[in-house]
Amino acid sequence: MIKRQIDKFIDKLIDKTTGRSGARKRFGKRVEVGPDGHGINPALVDERALNVVRTLQEAGFEAYIVGGAVRDLLLGLKPKDFDVATNATPEQVKGLFRRAFIIGRRFRIVHVVFGRGREHEVIEVSTFRAYLDSAAATQVRGNERTAKHQLAGQQHAVDASGRVLRDNVWGPQDEDAARRDFTVNAMYYDPETRIVVDYHGGIADAQKKLLRMIGDAPTRYREDPVRIIRAVRFGAKLSALGFKLEPKTAKPLVEAKALLAEVPQSRLFDEMLKLLQTGHALASVAQLRKLGLAQGIYPLLDVVVERADHPFIQSALQDTDRRVGEGKPVAPSFLLACVLWQDVLAGWQQRLARKAHPFPALQDAVDEVFDARVGDVSGRGKLGADMREIWMMQPRFEKRSGNAPFSLAGQTRFRAGFDFLRLRADVGEVSEELADWWQEFSLADDGARESMVDELRAEQQRSKKQTPRVHRAPRAAATDATPADAAWPATPEALTSEGADSPSPAKKRRRRRRKPSSGGSDDDSGGNSNGASGGASDGVDGSSGGDASTAPPAGGGE
Repeated sequence: MIKRQIDKFIDKLIDKTTGRSGARKRFGKRVEVGPDGHGINPALVDERALNVVRTLQEAGFEAYIVGGAVRDLLLGLKPKDFDVATNATPEQVKGLFRRAFIIGRRFRIVHVVFGRGREHEVIEVSTFRAYLDSAAATQVRGNERTAKHQLAGQQHAVDASGRVLRDNVWGPQDEDAARRDFTVNAMYYDPETRIVVDYHGGIADAQKKLLRMIGDAPTRYREDPVRIIRAVRFGAKLSALGFKLEPKTAKPLVEAKALLAEVPQSRLFDEMLKLLQTGHALASVAQLRKLGLAQGIYPLLDVVVERADHPFIQSALQDTDRRVGEGKPVAPSFLLACVLWQDVLAGWQQRLARKAHPFPALQDAVDEVFDARVGDVSGRGKLGADMREIWMMQPRFEKRSGNAPFSLAGQTRFRAGFDFLRLRADVGEVSEELADWWQEFSLADDGARESMVDELRAEQQRSKKQTPRVHRAPRAAATDATPADAAWPATPEALTSEGADSPSPAKKRRRRRRKPSSGGSDDDSGGNSNGASGGASDGVDGSSGGDASTAPPAGGGE
């Protein structure tokens, strides 16, 4: 309390000396609200966040839970993430914790890590920042990437439009609150005293279900255009609770959208994933359309919004929201693989129509989609590799004989590939029977899996025996006859057959097989030997080339 009074006294002296009393008014008036006024349930506060706050306070620093966590606590919700704000510098914070890491250049913050592996938890700790006008900052050309050398050693810098490129000047709490975006995200909660500190009417706005930008909205969007996307995200996240964007906050969004052109693509990519993977993907799409931002934020996001009403994409978005709501992990690779599957499938079928072999055709189609849609942002890293693996698994699910099912089920990304297959079955792109079989297989033990494969083989053999045999006419009179192999799904060769006058590829294979077999009956085995010649080893699991060729027609039925 004494320290706070000293700080206020110093501020008054500074105001009188510099004549900036008007400037301090825009930082808001400090209002402290006790437990009776805010009604926060302390049991909703994460024990690790409490530990960080307590450690900092015991070391003589100010420390509060801040941001969205305070907003959620006020609304009676248990926050998923807890952030802490303090007047300790990043180096001072790091020195107080055994596992703490300073990250970032644009905004230097500290990650305090608890636990290990998938169960680990990160508490993000930021230092109170000063609110500085663009005129007080060093102006550089370009953006974070192109102006890298100019930014070296700079604590506060902006580009020609006023967008903040560096913001690491420490300041008092009221200035830190003023530089935050929305009033409901600019409150500070001390879990020890249970007091909420509010400078900009955040508690009142939370009660009115209002999302309001602190300060002049167009200016704030210029400072950091990513706030445009954050406005969409918070509007979507809180829409279910009845929150709406204040008109003055929403009105400049469309005009300010052009500012995003100067934001690095990697940062826009990350913001897009936050829109789609925080449990409100469908609401985010609706919010983008409502605010007139359906196009022009980020090319890949444009595709998502454009295709969101397609049953396959809608199912993927719903599934993502459901998993987040249940506390299950979600992977961006899966959702993006769903969004771009339409392009991959179209490219695959075009190549098959040109007599390309199925597996290389699929690889080429995937490469084309990466070049056209994803580019170099994240498409060449792990995310791209996972997307590719999900797509390349799809023809392998058609192969359910021999060792192929066991090999496929042992793949690292098998579950993602199967979930993708299940969504395809849900929209009628592949049969429900195929998806059901693989679901049972994935849950069975080794013995049950062997039985399933044997049973499927026996069922296929019974089906073949029950199929009436077609007696072939002599070759000279067989121009209009339908070969027995036509009962199988079309192979790439069949899709590009040159006509009835020329012998079909199936007949050619049959004649070659008769020479070494001395009259053996192999009429029904030609399908599996199809992929084994001339490049079948691109394949999918050794001898699975023949079955892999059956997948494109199944996918192309829609």
